[in-house]
Amino acid sequence: MADRRLRLGVALPHRFIGDSTDRLRGFVAGAEGLGLDHLDVFDHVLGAEHADRTPPLTGPYDEHDPFREPMVLFGYLAAVTSSLELCTAVLVLPQRQTALVAKQAIEVDLLSGGRLRMGVGVGWNHVEYGSLNQEFSNRGRRLDDQLAVLRLLWDEPLVVHHSEFHHIDRAGLAPRPQRRIPLWLGGYTRAAARRAARFGDGFIFSDVAGAERQDAELRAALLAEGRDPDGFGRDVVVHLDDDLERWRRDLERCLALGATHVTMAVHRLSPRSTDGLLEAIATAAETAGDFGHS
Repeated sequence: MADRRLRLGVALPHRFIGDSTDRLRGFVAGAEGLGLDHLDVFDHVLGAEHADRTPPLTGPYDEHDPFREPMVLFGYLAAVTSSLELCTAVLVLPQRQTALVAKQAIEVDLLSGGRLRMGVGVGWNHVEYGSLNQEFSNRGRRLDDQLAVLRLLWDEPLVVHHSEFHHIDRAGLAPRPQRRIPLWLGGYTRAAARRAARFGDGFIFSDVAGAERQDAELRAALLAEGRDPDGFGRDVVVHLDDDLERWRRDLERCLALGATHVTMAVHRLSPRSTDGLLEAIATAAETAGDFGHS
């Protein structure tokens, strides 16, 4: 990557936004007004009650968490923003139809003037998979195939592809994408790192400690694929609180890893209004100016 300027963004605070279009519009407009580079949006189609599940559900979200649907949301945000990169962080791809997601991604990228960054992963909620009539146990193999198919559908006007999970016989998508849509991966496992090295343009880490734990695996996987580890995108989610010194230390840790993007998650901040959240983000962004963000 020639441009080594640190890109600073924010994760959409889904619990704060809830079902309010006013809060959504105010928060996103405020983030763009602060000069942030990107907006990361998390993904769940369904939430599930955790009690009495076999296997147990161990993820951080349940049926009470209000997630906005990323691709529909991005269609709206494409019209009300002008500079923010719109990133799925991450879309749970194996519980979705590949060709439909490829079509939606093209649409968002066209509507936004080339501002989509497509982050995908396998997810963790087996109840969600079952409710969407998709198999949970083969989600890794399915995602590997989906990543290849996404690129084929984006790159080729007519596709022939026959595999365990896809059968496409001389079919293609129109309109075509006007650029190469960035495809990033996220996850917690060695398999996720290998998948990113093989198919991806970057990796989205869920926190700083996870990035430090996984980066050696990612670098090894990139070298095994003959790719430059230092030219690979890294988006590290940093969980903001009211401790600015901790934020500064976390930025230092991110840069030591070669982070190209840092995303502020604000759900740990004490309850406050939209203006209050944006004020805290502005203060953090000002501090990030010392680390190469401008």
